Amino acid sequence: MAKPAKAQNSAKSVAKKRIVKVDASGEVRISATFNNIIISFTNKAGQVISWSSAGKMGFKGSKKNTPYAAGQAAADCGKVAYDLGLRKVEVFVKGPGAGRESAIRTLQTAGIEVTTIKDITPLPHNGCRPSKRRRV
Repeated sequence: MAKPAKAQNSAKSVAKKRIVKVDASGEVRISATFNNIIISFTNKAGQVISWSSAGKMGFKGSKKNTPYAAGQAAADCGKVAYDLGLRKVEVFVKGPGAGRESAIRTLQTAGIEVTTIKDITPLPHNGCRPSKRRRV
């Protein structure tokens, strides 16, 4: 009696790696929240070239929201992007976090020229309804 052929397990199949076109100019998206900082280098089409975060660099807890952690994350992904050929970037900063300026400063020391810096933090146009007044 012949054994039936095994079905291929979809969990073991490896996804094909995306090829991203790297130009000399691109964009940097810095998302600085109260808990973490995420830095993404993208090309002009918006495809991610390299990324890093304070959590990825090994910082835990309240240490993730420090200028030092932001600088470490920026240096890490800036080096990868520089090696791939990225030289000039526009910086888009979002959020109220602590390491916004330090991340931009570290990008310049990594050899990447910053052309413009734009703050795209969302502002509420009077937002959500506040909670009811506290009675004591």
